[in-house]
Formats: sequence, C-alpha cells, structure tokens
Amino acid sequence: MKKGIIGKKIGMTQIFDEIGNVIPVTVIQAGPCAVAQKKTVETDGYNAIQLGFTDAKEKHITKAQKGHFEKAGVSFKRHLKEFRLDDISAINVGDVITADTFAAGDKVDVTGITKGRGYTGCVKRWNHHILRMTHGTGPIHRQPGSMGVIDPARIFKNKKMPGQYGNEQVTVLNLKVVKIDAEKNLMAVKGAIPGAKDGIVFIRDSVKA
Repeated sequence: MKKGIIGKKIGMTQIFDEIGNVIPVTVIQAGPCAVAQKKTVETDGYNAIQLGFTDAKEKHITKAQKGHFEKAGVSFKRHLKEFRLDDISAINVGDVITADTFAAGDKVDVTGITKGRGYTGCVKRWNHHILRMTHGTGPIHRQPGSMGVIDPARIFKNKKMPGQYGNEQVTVLNLKVVKIDAEKNLMAVKGAIPGAKDGIVFIRDSVKA
C-alpha cells in the first residue's frame, strides 16, 4: 500500500552504517499526523486521505476550517495535505499516522519549498556565463548582454532573465530512508531535501522505485 506523511525538516547530520561508511542524512520529524478526511471512489471519484500536522490555536484557523476539524473529531491543525492512495480501507478518520509507517530501506519522494533568494541576476539564477574579464567590457561582466534579435525585434516568451529565484515547490525523487526512530517520530533520509530548517515537507512512496 502506498504511504504518505507530513513532516518538518530538522536539519542535516551524518550517521555510520554497519561497515563504517559515512552517510549524509537529513533528519525529518515525520508526524504524528491525524486523518482529517477520507475520500473514496464512491463519493469523490478517487481514494485519498487528508492529513493534519502540528496543533494550532483556534484564533489561527478560519471558521470553515474549525467546522471541518470538529466534524472529523480531531484537534485543530496548522497544515493540511491530501495524499492519494490505492487502498484506504484500513484507514479511518481520526487515526494517527506516525513515522513508523515507513521503514528503513524504503524509497521516498520528498516535496518542500526551497529557500527564497529574492531578485537575482541571470548568472546566479540560470548559471549564465559572465563576460570576459578584460578591457572594453566595463563594469557589466554579470549582465545578460544582448537578449533580442533583429527579426522579429522582440524578446521571446520564457527567455531566461533576472527575477525571483527560489521560494518554489521542488520534489526530490528516490531518496532512501536510512533510519526510523518510532519513539520520537524521526526519520533519517539519505541526502538533502528542499527548504530551510523547520520547513514543512511532504513525504510519500517513490513513484519510480
């Protein structure tokens, strides 16, 4: 059965395997997540569960959200995310999903929001070449240079130019779960995942594993 959970990025560290190899890992606080809604093929056209993560105060949620949580019988949550699953017959509204849903050795996809870097030039944003560091170019070594053509005398859409860099949703595929701490709801995933510390991430079974 496919699995999914909401977590919070704690940070990176390294652990050692059985033969002493160093493995760089990202530690994620995965859950506990409460099932706030259950969707089925009969009622919604597809199977899915909606998970809530991190308790919230009543003043921080809307009136519609308050009714949604009260109907489900779960405490107010700050983050909600829907996960489409093949089989949800064993899951009911009000159940709690914890980190031990996954096991060491599983392959997962992790989705998060990357760090925002603000308005950035095309050299940093798109890895463009700089101009030659020689006489005659002046103080414009990191400018994009000529961007248009004579015909049709305009800049084409989707031209790589300076602008907002980062602060976008990114998914990293096929990451290996190295270790699970069920008591503390911690998950160690090999490699880096998007976002800053304390950023919210969504973890699900790998689609390409």
